[in-house]
Amino acid sequence: MTGGRGLAHVITVAQQKGGSGKTTLAVNLAVALVRAGHSVAVLDTDPQGSLGRWFMARREAGIEDLDFATASAWGVSYECDKLKKTNDFVIIDTPPKVDSDLRPALRATDLVLVPVATSQVDLWAVDSILDLAERIRKPAMVVLNRFKSGTRVSDEIDGLLSERELTRAKTVLGNRVVYVETLGQGRGVLERGKGAWSTEVESLRDEIIAALG
Repeated sequence: MTGGRGLAHVITVAQQKGGSGKTTLAVNLAVALVRAGHSVAVLDTDPQGSLGRWFMARREAGIEDLDFATASAWGVSYECDKLKKTNDFVIIDTPPKVDSDLRPALRATDLVLVPVATSQVDLWAVDSILDLAERIRKPAMVVLNRFKSGTRVSDEIDGLLSERELTRAKTVLGNRVVYVETLGQGRGVLERGKGAWSTEVESLRDEIIAALG
């Protein structure tokens, strides 16, 4: 799949709570898609600018394999339309809030990814995103992130998610230092070599592609 020609898929990563791993999910998905042969653009709509700083660190490391743009909430549609012309995928990173500013990003998207770190607060924050996505008729997928297998809180969150009627990724991203380290270097974990992290990210990428049809 090369050159969007207006047929690109748009993926929005959204979560009301900060610290859920939105940018980590966005950049690792972007790198995984590039490594699978797709052309990819990332769009930063978060004033905090973490995605933009990651992209600049990547450029400074001599890696120029992604398109990048920033936009205010109401400029999302315009930037998406431009990026879709030359890319297969556009990935949008959004601010940690749910209000009218998030609607343009969700309206432009084909799939909303909602990362949930292993805490009750993250789980509580899911409903508002899912409700908004449902109101504007956009499919959403919850991704369990920073999962510590075998711990009481992780098992509890896993159980509560399983009880709810929502679309959930089968792939779970573990609580691994490599995600933090590579983010600061402008890289994705797949560029660190093989490990449990590479299996996770490749599996999630393939699951998302399948969900997009």
